[in-house]
Amino acid sequence: MPGSNRFLRPEVTDRIRRLELTARRIVEGFLSGMHRSPYFGQSVEFLQHRQYATGDEIRHIDWKVFARQDKLHVKQYEEETNLRLHLMVDRSGSMAYGEGETNKFDYSASLAACLAYLALRQQDATGLFTFDTRVRDTLPAKSNRQQLARILSLLQGVGAEGRTDLPKVAREVTQGIARRGLIVIVTDLLGIDEWVEGLRVMRSRGHDVVLFHVLHDDELDFNFNGATRFEGLEQADFLNCNPRALRQGYLDAMNEFLDTTRRACARLSIDYMLVRTSDPLDAVLAKFLAVRGSLPKLKG
Repeated sequence: MPGSNRFLRPEVTDRIRRLELTARRIVEGFLSGMHRSPYFGQSVEFLQHRQYATGDEIRHIDWKVFARQDKLHVKQYEEETNLRLHLMVDRSGSMAYGEGETNKFDYSASLAACLAYLALRQQDATGLFTFDTRVRDTLPAKSNRQQLARILSLLQGVGAEGRTDLPKVAREVTQGIARRGLIVIVTDLLGIDEWVEGLRVMRSRGHDVVLFHVLHDDELDFNFNGATRFEGLEQADFLNCNPRALRQGYLDAMNEFLDTTRRACARLSIDYMLVRTSDPLDAVLAKFLAVRGSLPKLKG
């Protein structure tokens, strides 16, 4: 399967399978971990009436219509999937930071692949968007067997470069989604102006939104020593400095940024998770499912 070794390694999928059993115990069933909002959950919605034809099941006859019109009509229903999961993965230049498994884009793609794996295992329609200043790749939500392969193949071919425009991307994404669903954004939020407005756009359209804030240990701890040259990943600029002299000011600014992000998400009823690229993926997913199961249902 294209991309499977890079983003969905066998040892990770084995842990995910065990995760499903653990999540059932933690949140009263694995499904409740993913289906918090009131418009998620299996439902069969009435679509229309049509005239009865020989061979139709009697249980589908609408007897109230028969009493009024003296004609037999049957009810037709539109079956809806349990969940429509839309994954959004940031592919901007700052996501290129890190080596190997701690590379932010590779880690984010792996996280998205795992969420897709879990959702598709329970036959939930899952789609994918990658973005920077605009939506670059789109894979409409489907629940068939080929969808995971499509998602992995798309992620395999993506590189991280350029800047980010989340408000513009949010409008593009929501315009392309017909029904309300669960939108999971995986991003570092770095170099993004007015990102809160982007989240507000999604919530205003009635979507349930989850934000995975993915950062490298270097960005959170700033454990650099000696003269260092810092180069921009989204802009062609650099800074030569002694990182020890900057460390406390940097950490203060980072903590203020994280606090602002948490408060903004709380105001918008968005689930927020700060994730380090050194965190094991199975632990991140277990925490996510536990948090989703413990939160009250949204009413709007």
